[in-house]
Amino acid sequence: MRRSSLPAVACRVADTLIARGHHGVLVSPETPTATAADAARALGIHPTAIITSQVFLLDDDPVLLLVACHHRVDLARTGNRLEGTLTPAPTALIERITGQPIDGTAPVGHPTNLPTWVDTALADHREVWAAGGHPNTVFRTNFRELVRITAGLPIEVD
Repeated sequence: MRRSSLPAVACRVADTLIARGHHGVLVSPETPTATAADAARALGIHPTAIITSQVFLLDDDPVLLLVACHHRVDLARTGNRLEGTLTPAPTALIERITGQPIDGTAPVGHPTNLPTWVDTALADHREVWAAGGHPNTVFRTNFRELVRITAGLPIEVD
């Protein structure tokens, strides 16, 4: 996708990716991708290779979990692994702290760095795809690079 056609929020994501050693290429599938299944279909990939960027509160602090789309975060078990109480963050808070719409939240490009954990199930794929900061924009990466560019820590998510 040409930079001039990207929304400003997606440009911030691309700039952050480049600053962290990623190629920074965002793509926009030709068909709308309202769901992870839609995105997988449009990209011709298995749905489990889609990353969902989910913001939670760990006790009172916002954290980011990068989760394989087929996983549902078990708040009690995952909270226990993170040594705190995990609760869903309100939509308004998510959009404020990420600076991105909830249906396009990227793993990077936020106004402040969020403590980040990366679902180890994503390591099962040679490549994975994440939202690019705006609905219908995505970028390709792999598990190792995702951990590196987010300064994330691997975690089992169930």
